[in-house]
Amino acid sequence: MAPADARPDAIFLLGPTASGKTALAVTLAARFPLALISVDSALVYRGMDIGTAKPDAATLHATPHALIDIREPEQGYSAAEFRTDALAAMHEAAASGRTPLLVGGTSLYFRALERGLSSLPEADAEVRAQLEAEAATHGWAWLHARLAALDPVAASRIHRNDPQRIQRALEVIALTGNPLSAQQQGGSTRLPWRVLKLVACTVDRGALHRRIAARFAAMLDAGLLDEVARLHARAGLSADSPAMRAVGYRQAWEHLDGRIDRQQLLERGIFATRQLAKRQLTWLRSTRDAAWLAPEGTDAVGRVARFLRGVTPP
Repeated sequence: MAPADARPDAIFLLGPTASGKTALAVTLAARFPLALISVDSALVYRGMDIGTAKPDAATLHATPHALIDIREPEQGYSAAEFRTDALAAMHEAAASGRTPLLVGGTSLYFRALERGLSSLPEADAEVRAQLEAEAATHGWAWLHARLAALDPVAASRIHRNDPQRIQRALEVIALTGNPLSAQQQGGSTRLPWRVLKLVACTVDRGALHRRIAARFAAMLDAGLLDEVARLHARAGLSADSPAMRAVGYRQAWEHLDGRIDRQQLLERGIFATRQLAKRQLTWLRSTRDAAWLAPEGTDAVGRVARFLRGVTPP
């Protein structure tokens, strides 16, 4: 007989944007002894509530989520910092007798948590200045094309309009002489938890697109532009700040700068969200050992009940 797996339990609840992950996580937390931990690169920022579909105050009061509202928008937040914070939250949950449920759609964070992080060089001011000068002359799309020639795997994962990640990938190549993708295979520290992976996603792509369109329109009606106007006025923030890379925020910033009208904002915001969902789905399909579920969560309750040890099913 194989020895029992003594590792503590954890649940990953993944899914594309607008798939209903948060609602499902809250439903599960009401039925099982779970501690929710956010895995979302935008929800870490204070003051970014409407455009991130952040759970409202009542939901967060009733069902707290760790790693929400832990940074100001001017501050950075790396995958390494996330991994440290998430592991601490997971251990705190286990110590209190609850199972950590990590919910979100930021693939980089999930990969960093599960696989560990490779040792990459620190930022180099001289190399970055050179890359920024080249971008000012030729544009980031030109630098993305260079990255595609040097590291096609990394280029396929990085959007041509993502200057921060293009710069970092080229910086790593310049400093090490090796492709970034070859150095991102994970570190030696793997996640010492027994994990149940659930993917909340409707099989109807059209239904997901309709949810995305309706949700972005509702965000505008709820005051997204006012939210971004407050961010726009803050010292230290610009359209290229990491926090403003979140879908919807960059488009709203362009509208406030007078570069696009409200209809273009709506169309571009929906398109950007759909592109994000597409990238997330591509990653999710490559995720091993994950059970795909309808976002309504009927199957999820049964799977969680069977997974958890020492917990009586509801």
